[in-house]
Amino acid sequence: MQTLFERRLSRRRVLGEAVGLAALSLGAPRVWSAKPGAGALSFERIAPSRRDAVIVPDGYRADTVLRWGDPLFAGVPPLDAERVAAGALLDAAAAEQQARQFGYNCDGLGLFERGQRSVLVCVNHEYANPDLMFPGWAEARRARALGAFVKEHPAIVAYMQAALGVSVVELERGASWRYRVGSRYNRRITARTPIELAGPARHHPLLDPRGDAVPLALGTLGNCAAGTTPWGTYLTAEENVDDHFGNFAAATLEPAVASAHRRFGMRLRDSAYRWEYADARFDAARNPTESFKFGWIVEIDPFDPRSRPKKRTALGRLKHEGATTVLAPDGRVAVYLGDDQAFEYFYKFVTARAFAPHDPAANRDLLDEGTLYVARFDDDGRGVWLPLKFGEHPELTPARGFVSQADVLLRCREAADRLGATPLDRPEDVAVSPRTKNVYVALTMGLTRGDEAVLAHADADGVALEGRKLDPRADGANPRAPNPSGHIVELVEERANPAATSFRWEIFLLAGAPTRDGLLATVPDARARPLTPDATYFGGATDPAELSAFANPDNLGFDPDGNLWIVTDGPQPDDNNNGCFVCATEGPARGRVRQFMSGPVGAEICGCEISRDGTTLFLDIQHPGEGGSASAPISHWPDGGTAAPRPSLIAIVAKDGRVVGT
Repeated sequence: MQTLFERRLSRRRVLGEAVGLAALSLGAPRVWSAKPGAGALSFERIAPSRRDAVIVPDGYRADTVLRWGDPLFAGVPPLDAERVAAGALLDAAAAEQQARQFGYNCDGLGLFERGQRSVLVCVNHEYANPDLMFPGWAEARRARALGAFVKEHPAIVAYMQAALGVSVVELERGASWRYRVGSRYNRRITARTPIELAGPARHHPLLDPRGDAVPLALGTLGNCAAGTTPWGTYLTAEENVDDHFGNFAAATLEPAVASAHRRFGMRLRDSAYRWEYADARFDAARNPTESFKFGWIVEIDPFDPRSRPKKRTALGRLKHEGATTVLAPDGRVAVYLGDDQAFEYFYKFVTARAFAPHDPAANRDLLDEGTLYVARFDDDGRGVWLPLKFGEHPELTPARGFVSQADVLLRCREAADRLGATPLDRPEDVAVSPRTKNVYVALTMGLTRGDEAVLAHADADGVALEGRKLDPRADGANPRAPNPSGHIVELVEERANPAATSFRWEIFLLAGAPTRDGLLATVPDARARPLTPDATYFGGATDPAELSAFANPDNLGFDPDGNLWIVTDGPQPDDNNNGCFVCATEGPARGRVRQFMSGPVGAEICGCEISRDGTTLFLDIQHPGEGGSASAPISHWPDGGTAAPRPSLIAIVAKDGRVVGT
C-alpha cells in the first residue's frame, strides 16, 4: 500500500505541475491569485436544512423570478396554484394555457446577456410530476389503475406535453430581476413543437422513413442540463425520453429496429407517464420507431422566436446530460456531453470547422460536421478520446453490423461499447474552468457499482437491460463500490487543447459526509483496494470542520474567478435538503467545499449559471414537494399557504451588489 500511495502522489505531482494544480503535501502550493473581494470565497457558509424554504447566507437574498404557470404572453391567465388540488388542470383549456405559460420542472439554464439590464434566459422543463399536478393520480398509481385513469382524463397527457420542453424569456434587471410579459423574445417549445432533424443521421431510415426533404420530429422531451454556444444559441439535452414510451413488449420489431432499441433500455410495459393510453405516438406497438426522434441535442436560437429548433444528430443519440462548449486554439468548438445512466459514458464532439466570430451564417450548422469521441479512463491517470467514426475501427463496419455514420450515431451507446469506453457512475453535467481550462465532470452516483447480479435481469419497471458484458467492480475512475454519494472527476486535456485526443485525469471530489476517519488526503489505487461507500475526498483538504457535507453532484458551473459551483440531486447526508455548494479548484483552498444555499423540501437544485459580472447566481428549483401528492402535499413553496408547490427560477444576489460568494 505504501508503494501505491507513493505512486498516486507521484501522479498528482506530474498532473499538478503540468496544469498548475495544488501539489498538496509535495511542496509549497501555488497561490491562488484571486482579487480580494472579487473572487475569494468569503461568505459565511450556511448550515444544512430540512425547512421548506430557500436559505442563503447573511447579506444575500433569493428572489423568485419565474414560477410554473406564470404567463409569458399578454392575455394568458396565470396558474391558480391554490386550485391545483381541486382538479384545475384536468381539462383541455388548461393545456392550451400551459403552452403559453412558464413550464414545469425547470432544469438546465442558458443566459444570453443583452447589456447590463436585459438577459434572455432559456430554461429546460424536464418532466412532469403527475402526483403533484393531478388529484387522483397518486391514488390510481397505488391501485395499479393508472392506465384507466389516463383514459378517463386524457387532457392530462395534453397538459404534460405542454408543460415540457423549453421556455425562452426576457428578464429585466432593476431593484430585482423580473420577467417581461409579452416580450418579443418570449417563446415556448413543447412536446408538440416541430423540430428539424439535422446532421448525418437526419435521413436515417429509422428517423426519416419517407425521405422528406426536411425531416421533422414533433417536440422535445426529457430536457435536462444544457449549454450555450459561442455564436449565441442554446443547446438543450434530451435525457430520459424512454420514460414517455411504453408497450415495447407488444411491438413487432424488425431486426434493425430491435438492434437500435436494445441499448436504450425501453420500457416493455407501461411508460412512466402512461402517455400511450391517450396518444398513439407513444405506443411502441403502433409506432415502433417514434422514439428514435428523441435522445438528441437540440439547438435553439433565442434571439429569433420564429426560427425552427434543430436536433443535431452529429452529437449522437444517448440520454444526454448537458452540452458544455469551449473553443480550441485553432477555433474549432468542443462540446462535452454526459450520458446520465449507470455504467454509461462520457463523450466529446469536436467540430470540423472553426467558429467564425464575424460570420454568423458560417456558424449556423457548425454542429452538423465533426467527430464524436467517447472517453476511456486508464487506471494510470491517462485517458484517450476514441473516435466514433464509421469504418475507422473494425468494430464500426458493415461486417460488425454498422452500415453508415448515421447508424453509428443512432446506435451511439453500442458503438461506444465496441470501442472499449469506460463505464461511469452516471456522468452528468460538465464545467470548464475559465482559468486553467481543466474539465470537471459530475458523476452523480453508482448504487449498483460492485453488484454483479443487478446486470443480469430487468428492473421492476420492466426496463430491458441490454445484456452487454460489464465489469461492475470499482476502478480508478469509479473508486467506490457502491457509490451512493457520487464524485467529480477532473480532466486535463493534452496541452490544454479541448480538441486533443488524449488527456490526464484525477479524482477531484468524492462526495459525502467528511469525518476524521473517512476523509482521505489522497485517493489510493482503487483497483488494488476499492474504497468503502463512506470514504470521502475533498481535493486534498484534511480538516472536516472546514467542509460542508454534500452528495450526488448534478449541475456544475464556474464563476468568472474560477470557483466551481455545484448543485445536488439526490439524498443528502442526514436527510437534509438538496442545495448549492462552491469551492476553489486551485491554490490552498482547493476542494474546500462550502454550502451556499439550501432548497425547499423534496426539490433538487438545477441550473447553476452566474451572470457575466458575477453578481447574480441563477438557480432552478425542480420538483419541490416530490414525495407528496396533490391531495397530501409536503411542500407549498414558493407561494406558501395551501398552494401547490411550483418549480421556479430564482436569482440570488448580495444585498449590497457585490460578487456572489464573497
